[in-house]
Amino acid sequence: MDTLERVMYVEDDDDIRLVACMALEDVGGLTVKACSSGEQALRDVEAFAPQMFLLDVMMPGMDGPSTLLELSRQGYITEATAVAFMTAKVHPEEIARYKKLGATDVIAKPFDPMTLADDVRSIWKAFNGRLN
Repeated sequence: MDTLERVMYVEDDDDIRLVACMALEDVGGLTVKACSSGEQALRDVEAFAPQMFLLDVMMPGMDGPSTLLELSRQGYITEATAVAFMTAKVHPEEIARYKKLGATDVIAKPFDPMTLADDVRSIWKAFNGRLN
């Protein structure tokens, strides 16, 4: 199993993005490329080559599901790439819809900054367990 190192985080809210990046980098030791929009993610994805995407669901312009679909269409999300949506909309039918779109899992907002990196690594570990 590959060790998770590079995560691309797409979130339009500046404050949430700052807190999540601090949690993932400072607490979790991950390398994070933060993007404020799906459009920015599409511009920056090739140079960063993330192993995992964290996508906000509700964003102006290109929302999380649209970003996931476009990243997949352009070949940046493969069977070796994990994707988790981060959203407050975590009803079972919504989670099922996100997974049907190709998400590996969902992280509920508000999240705990002290456990966010552990949550992300748990998703990564489960994702890799499915591959092996």
